[in-house]
Amino acid sequence: MIEALKSDEIVEKVGGKFKLCALIQRRLLQLMDGARPLVARNGMTDLELVIEEIEQDKITLEYVEDQESSSSTESTQSEALL
Repeated sequence: MIEALKSDEIVEKVGGKFKLCALIQRRLLQLMDGARPLVARNGMTDLELVIEEIEQDKITLEYVEDQESSSSTESTQSEALL
């Protein structure tokens, strides 16, 4: 098991277990689609690489308002990997 996942520090950094899972899943998909790693791979698996990127604050999960709904009274938000 990846040591960083054993503590709550990484969960608190992202803002919760659900957000952490969402961030990991989205970044893994990006890596599988050919995105370049933001940290040196050094023999790490993709999952280990994503955890390292989170620990080094290279990626975060932020909410952005949908542009179409900005003019309506109801504003919706979607998650974006930044």
